Amino acid sequence: MFKKILSNKAYPVVFLAVIVIVSVVLLIAVNSLTSSIVESRRVEEITGILENIFPEMSQYELEDEVYIIYQDNEKAGYAFMASGSGYGGDIDIVVGLDNSFGIKGVSILSQTETPGVGSKITESLFTDQFKGLSASDIALKSEGGKIDAITGATISSRAVVNAVKEKIVEIIDTLEK
Repeated sequence: MFKKILSNKAYPVVFLAVIVIVSVVLLIAVNSLTSSIVESRRVEEITGILENIFPEMSQYELEDEVYIIYQDNEKAGYAFMASGSGYGGDIDIVVGLDNSFGIKGVSILSQTETPGVGSKITESLFTDQFKGLSASDIALKSEGGKIDAITGATISSRAVVNAVKEKIVEIIDTLEK
C-alpha cells in the first residue's frame, strides 16, 4: 500500500502542497505573535531618538505623521520620519525641528549601507552638521549647501540630504497651513 502511494504521480505535488500549507500557517502564527512586540520595540526606539533630539521633552503625540513634541505642556518642536534610497537600500531618518522650523537634530533610524563606508551616515560627525540649518541650507557643499559628504559615500550622503530636504519642505508646508 505504501509503495503504491509513493509511486503515484500526484504524490510529490500533494506532499509539496502540504509542506507549503503548513509553512504558511506557521509563518502567519509567528507573525501574529511577534508583530505587537516588534511594533512596541519600534515605538521605544523612536521615543529614545526623540528624547535624544529633544532632551527637554516631557511628552509627544503623533498627528498625521508628525510628532508634536511638548515640554511641560508647551509645544517645543516637531519631528518626522524621512526616507531616502541610498547605495545599499532604504535609509530611514528621524528629523527634529524647533518651533521656528530650524533643524534641532537628525538621527538615522535604519540603513543598509556598506559597513565602514556608507554606514558612517549614522555617526554624529555627519548628522550633527544638520543642527541649526534651515531647509534652504540643506544640500551637500558640492551642490552649494552646508553639508560635507562622507568621503567614499557620496550616494549615501546625498540620499540622506535629499530625503531630509524634501520631507522638511513638505512638513513645513503642512504645518504652516
